[in-house]
Amino acid sequence: MKKTMLTALMTGPRKIELVERDIPVPGPDQVLIRLEYVGICGSDLHILEKDWGGRVTAPHVLGHECAGVVVEAGSRVGNPLPGDRVAVEPGRTCGKCEYCRTGRYNLCREVKFLAAPNTPASPQVDGAFCEYLAHDADLCFKLPERLSTLEGALIEPLAVGFHAANQGGARPGQSAVVVGAGCIGLVSMMALRICGVARVFVCDIMKNRLAKAAELGADAAVDSRDPAAAADRLLELTGGAGCDLAVDTAGISAMAGETVRALKKGANLVLVGYSPDGSLVIPLREIINKEITLRSVFRYRNIYPMAIESAAAGLVDLKRIVSNVYPLSEAPRALAEGLENKASIVKSVLRMPVP
Repeated sequence: MKKTMLTALMTGPRKIELVERDIPVPGPDQVLIRLEYVGICGSDLHILEKDWGGRVTAPHVLGHECAGVVVEAGSRVGNPLPGDRVAVEPGRTCGKCEYCRTGRYNLCREVKFLAAPNTPASPQVDGAFCEYLAHDADLCFKLPERLSTLEGALIEPLAVGFHAANQGGARPGQSAVVVGAGCIGLVSMMALRICGVARVFVCDIMKNRLAKAAELGADAAVDSRDPAAAADRLLELTGGAGCDLAVDTAGISAMAGETVRALKKGANLVLVGYSPDGSLVIPLREIINKEITLRSVFRYRNIYPMAIESAAAGLVDLKRIVSNVYPLSEAPRALAEGLENKASIVKSVLRMPVP
């Protein structure tokens, strides 16, 4: 096997360079994965554009939505083994703190998450915009034969969607609205469907994303450029009753307030997406008067096996979310277009070179 690998390296704000780096050596509890697909997440674009408020130090490798083939296993690894195709859960946690011991490991203060910004307890870790990745074996989940590694790379955002549905208490017979029809909004819509939600409406300001939501099965794709009109439409669609559940992946204050207006009394509102400045204005009086329950989503926990089985069973069609596929050699263009062409791109993915 060759000794170096092609890597897309962030060298500064809005700057990506292609460089050769040494292929990592897996530790005794790790596997070495030849990556095949890596998704470009909105967080990657946000870091590239603004370095996450100074919390990211360049040079840095972005990317955390990934899947590939195991090519080497550490001395203590029994599973997965070389030749296995795997989806990678990108967060390594301490396993010892209160949150890890109670099953809420996504809240671990010492998590080392691929391509994430610095925190006081956890320094940044290079991500997956590269050909090979060494990662903890117990965070690498085997893919069934009927799932491609392209779909495997999208298990990570699907896990976010399932966590949002779980946090919102999604159940059969409900009506729900998803605000934002980017990748996370679309997988949230899919997860709500799997949980039995009877009617799912999707709001967005971009026509191509609304069209994609309709293509993937939204009961209504609602233009939210006029938030008040969007709320009126949601109330009309529910016969004036309002929705039982909302999942907000957009983080836009004007729409958040109107979303609350379009909810039933006693409904759940799940906040997933960050706003551009990290704040969100919501109508507290109406939230209290309606007894709306607010929940939030930080990544996910204990979901990868369920997400993989759901995709393998054909309950979701992850490939149809992807709008753009670029070879790793065109990563600078892919990321630049992700920043500049949000109106035309739903989900971009990098394809690794074939060995």
